[in-house]
Amino acid sequence: MSLAMSKAESLKGQVSAEEWEARVNLAAAYRLVALYGWDDLVFTHISSRVPNTDHHFLINPYGMMFEEVTASSLVKIDADGNKVQDSPYDVNPAGFTIHSAIHAAREDAHCVMHTHSLNGVAVSTQKEGLLPISQQATLVLSNLGYHDYEGIALNEDEKPRLVNDLGENVFLMLRNHGLLTVGNTPADAFLAMYIFEAACMIQVRALAGNRELVPVQQDILDGVREAAQVVTKGMFGGLAWPGLLRKLDRQNPGYDQ
Repeated sequence: MSLAMSKAESLKGQVSAEEWEARVNLAAAYRLVALYGWDDLVFTHISSRVPNTDHHFLINPYGMMFEEVTASSLVKIDADGNKVQDSPYDVNPAGFTIHSAIHAAREDAHCVMHTHSLNGVAVSTQKEGLLPISQQATLVLSNLGYHDYEGIALNEDEKPRLVNDLGENVFLMLRNHGLLTVGNTPADAFLAMYIFEAACMIQVRALAGNRELVPVQQDILDGVREAAQVVTKGMFGGLAWPGLLRKLDRQNPGYDQ
């Protein structure tokens, strides 16, 4: 039986209520990434810290499509990518290299989301990086770092540079590679990625128009971070998350199993 066809035994009632909620929200984030077309087959990851722990995390089963991930199929691992709970599914420890570095360095980064979306990779190859040409871009630019490409992320030596380039930001553009966001919850990381991806898509389309672009003025850029707090009421992804879950319930239910 293929991994995609096998059904995970339900863990509801076998883990704490807090962990189950985290599992449901993370599984929803995986399916939403697929729904919006940011997935890259079975590659890239979204990781989330297990509540009330410092060194345990949830991550996708390696080989399972994002649209198939469920709360019970998520694998619990330690900071080195090793399974700490029985699971019929494998994980890709190498794929956790980026995530483990950020989780270890940022206590607030309970969720780390990484994508190889076509728009994100396209902009990551452009020398100027993200341009201040849209409202979405201004939100990203107020919290954005850049990390130069060092090859497939397998080298432990890269971790300090990755962490330093992210700093205290929410958004990180991985040059020639893709996009990364961090959040206190999967909802926060997802909304950040939604804005990041939208900013990149707008830039790709605007540049394709071959017309002079109008940049946002620097004084406006300087006030964006404070303005964003007012708009989101400090909740960021929490405002949109219930609606996103309803959308997922209509279009791809079963993530909460």
